[in-house]
Amino acid sequence: MLKKSLLLSTIVMGASISSQAYAETKWDLPSAYPESNFHTEILHKFANEVSTLTNGDFKITLHPNAALFKAPEIKRAVQSNQAQAGEIILTNFANEDPIFELDGLPFVASGYDAAWKLYQAQKPFLEKKLESQGMKLLYTVAWPPQGIFVNKELNSIDDLKGLKWRAYSPVTAKIAQIVGAQPVTIQAAELSQALATGVVNSLMTSSATGYDSKIYEYIKYFYDTEAWLPKNAVIVNQKAFDALNESQQKALLEASANAEKAGWDLSRERTNFFKEEMAKNGMQMITPSESLQKEFVEATKVMIDEWEKKAGDDGKKLLEEYRK
Repeated sequence: MLKKSLLLSTIVMGASISSQAYAETKWDLPSAYPESNFHTEILHKFANEVSTLTNGDFKITLHPNAALFKAPEIKRAVQSNQAQAGEIILTNFANEDPIFELDGLPFVASGYDAAWKLYQAQKPFLEKKLESQGMKLLYTVAWPPQGIFVNKELNSIDDLKGLKWRAYSPVTAKIAQIVGAQPVTIQAAELSQALATGVVNSLMTSSATGYDSKIYEYIKYFYDTEAWLPKNAVIVNQKAFDALNESQQKALLEASANAEKAGWDLSRERTNFFKEEMAKNGMQMITPSESLQKEFVEATKVMIDEWEKKAGDDGKKLLEEYRK
């Protein structure tokens, strides 16, 4: 009788362990940026909060620095559920739909307040597009304002002609064409090597990337144009989200809301730090002259005009909402 009781107890315990193992959910989340990047810092906090809120039943494994998928591959990986979630920079997909391009258009939204206002107008259209592709938006975080890194003093945009210009998106490639530079597609994980080997010698990016990639070791000047604030978005496969139980979904959305607020705050807070650190390492930080800034604004205005034509009625509604 005792043996039967022990056997029954063992079976029940085994079933309980099996049930717990079955209940545990594990996701992969690829990102293109290094451990040192502030976006990655926010991703770690996000994943940890999801685990904490679910008592360890829902674990997200982060794969930074393009270790699992390269930057242009991440969106497709999430869409096909090769990775349940992922972090993308929206402007990488500008050729796919105008809604992804808007983040990178020069001088539509300069500064954090304007960038946040633009995001609020953009968000419903962004969610709708991702939903049509079988994905869900969890949150976004803005990069610091974009400026020009270059190895020569700029008196006009003509001084950019012929330079080997790092492009990380269709938008930055288009800017290169407008100013007469030669666009070379280089993602974040390969940027330091490209600079060291002379594959590129100029670029537009944020002070965060300048700091992370130690651009100051290769480039002398940073022109702080504050041209735009592109956003990274953390997205999830809709079917993977739907497969979560109610408490897991609630935890994921709560952690996402917290990550978005913390990420935007951290981006704003770190901007001056990044610039100060680059200056300490010998980079000259330059506020563009009024004439140079005006020239750059005028030259790139065609990109906004082209966007409005491509985006149609939805684009018109979006910009009207933003400009209220």
